Amino acid sequence: MALCAFSFPLHLRQPTVTPSDPKTSTHLGSHSHWCADLLTQSQLRLNQARKGPHGVYASLSETGEYHSQKPPTPLLDTINYPIHMKNLSTKELKQLADELRSDVIFHVSRTGGHLGSSLGVVELTVALHYVFNAPKDKILWDVGHQSYPHKILTGRRDRMHTIRQTDGLAGFTKRSESEFDCFGTGHSSTTISAGLGMAVGRDLKGEKNNVVAVIGDGAMTAGQAYEAMNNAGYLDSDMIVILNDNKQVSLPTATLDGPIPPVGALSSALSRLQSNRPLRELREVAKGVTKQIGGPMHELAAKVDEYARGMISGSGSTLFEELGLYYIGPVDGHNIDDLIAILKEVKSTKTTGPVLIHVVTEKGRGYPYAERAADKYHGVTKFDPATGKQFKAKATTQSYTTYFAEALTAEAEADKDIIGIHAAMGGGTGMNLFHRRFPTRCFDVGIAEQHAVTFAAGLACEGLKPFCAIYSSFMQRAYDQVVHDVDLQKLPVRFAMDRAGLVGADGPTHSGAFDVTFMACLPNMVVMAPSDEAELFHMVATAAAINDRPSCFRYPRGNGVGVELPPGNKGIPLEIGKGRILIEGERVALLGYGTAVQNCVAAASLLEHHGLRATVADARFCKPLDRSLIRSLAKSHKVLITVEEGSIGGFGSHVAQFMALDGLLDGKLKWRPMVLPDCYIDHGSPADQLNVAGLTPSHIAATVFNLLGQTREALEVMT
Repeated sequence: MALCAFSFPLHLRQPTVTPSDPKTSTHLGSHSHWCADLLTQSQLRLNQARKGPHGVYASLSETGEYHSQKPPTPLLDTINYPIHMKNLSTKELKQLADELRSDVIFHVSRTGGHLGSSLGVVELTVALHYVFNAPKDKILWDVGHQSYPHKILTGRRDRMHTIRQTDGLAGFTKRSESEFDCFGTGHSSTTISAGLGMAVGRDLKGEKNNVVAVIGDGAMTAGQAYEAMNNAGYLDSDMIVILNDNKQVSLPTATLDGPIPPVGALSSALSRLQSNRPLRELREVAKGVTKQIGGPMHELAAKVDEYARGMISGSGSTLFEELGLYYIGPVDGHNIDDLIAILKEVKSTKTTGPVLIHVVTEKGRGYPYAERAADKYHGVTKFDPATGKQFKAKATTQSYTTYFAEALTAEAEADKDIIGIHAAMGGGTGMNLFHRRFPTRCFDVGIAEQHAVTFAAGLACEGLKPFCAIYSSFMQRAYDQVVHDVDLQKLPVRFAMDRAGLVGADGPTHSGAFDVTFMACLPNMVVMAPSDEAELFHMVATAAAINDRPSCFRYPRGNGVGVELPPGNKGIPLEIGKGRILIEGERVALLGYGTAVQNCVAAASLLEHHGLRATVADARFCKPLDRSLIRSLAKSHKVLITVEEGSIGGFGSHVAQFMALDGLLDGKLKWRPMVLPDCYIDHGSPADQLNVAGLTPSHIAATVFNLLGQTREALEVMT
């Protein structure tokens, strides 16, 4: 590799060595004296760094408060695009970073969104856009929830008040939103793969732009990141990977008792790298003299350099360099001087192959309440900047996520074989509650859904009862494991799929649209969906009781509807494949699946106001179907409508398949499926999304009236 191993000034800038300096005379003395002198200089520089105004330990949190009114941003007000930053001095860039940080805080305080991750990369964002020339140079943000500063600097500041709202800016990077968003994200660990593809594409086209992929230490726990680095090292195309190491996984992993460090051996290795500061300083000073001396001293500097790269293996190499990436770091991610110096050097060096720059940042940096919070204010509602107090709406019921955790805890109290598994989503899945009660029976495997599923399969082989709690959209990442490692072998793994259906502000990247379709087509899978929180308790109990095949159940983001819960939070196992009638009616039957049942009940109320009493049924199961219930509804009603908050190919398709084979569609029955439209629905309020999908109670009632030929009534219920 053409990149010089001694060409990168990292943590601290060293003074220029001149021949007139008595300390640098040609008489070098013994090598041991030189080593001692280098280490002394290193420690001196480290002490100076601690005292510096922009040092590693400087933090606004020492004041214990924040501005109540947005401070002026005179410099940021002149920056509409990165090109406007190019003539700024280093001092001005530091001021720009401060103004950008406050701008992010006050924007998010009014809209809610991802705060901590964006605050952690302010200086890095400024440095990247100062050194590189986006959009010609490609800058990719893994997950994308840390991209708010990037959005502000790339022409979208005047729309930040719309972020994550209907028709507003997306909360992640999105190609259709800006030419500066070269790759859309939302899920983790994709940017090295995509960046490598862009780099190879550039080379094939004979172009010369840079490609920079920013990825967090949490995202590095996913296998795809290693697959990409392995391939990058083999292909040897020029690209830069920036490892944003903030000792937090990319998704909230705090327990009720405080934060959990990132999972796995990699995080331990990164921590060792971060802690080895004197050696890092020694390495920098050694580099400064290596070109002016030779022989044994050069060899010593080389050894110091290699050792200071950390992650020492038997061969003395770093993990990243074993994969074929040239490693630089760790670097203070809040020191703009160092960031710019390194990025400029890497950009200008005529090299061949991928480079990884290990940047250490602090999530929530510069906002005292975020710095102190267990979750670093990863995701917040609207809040008061001065006090950090979030304005969370008071609800009379708890979230489905919490109800699931309570149900699973109740089952685990009675059954010591029940195990909980999640993929770096303890807070998001409610498994932090389960972990508090059963710390030895709850496993966070990192952002590694594929591993989570096969790990659960292995537990099932040993007679345990694993519950794998993974968001519906994240389950997509582990589908081969679900098919090959679980369903094919008929192993009793239970899948709890949170965030089913539309998810509001997070948009299509997190929408749980496809799980019914891809789970219900598997031969051995039991597929359930509760219509309310009490049903969720019963389905957790049902899954615990199913011990001869895999099972899954889906539930939405949001709170329960307020029904009475089972005593002691202990559900009662349901009869497999049996639904229920909620409202007895005539002529029209509404067969709902999951929480869409609630909209069917509301639609029935609208219909009753127009003199039509409809039957409402809760299917409970998509697989196996309640065939007797469907047959009864089809034979005793003129209209049958299936309703679900899922994609084409789901519950309605299974009902249609059965009815077609059973001859139920050969007569006068009018059957219609109501599903999510065959498109991705953008972020917005849940109500707006449901309206776009055409699945509101009014839409259901209007569909009924249209089938009955009562178009006037259909218009009335829609208005």
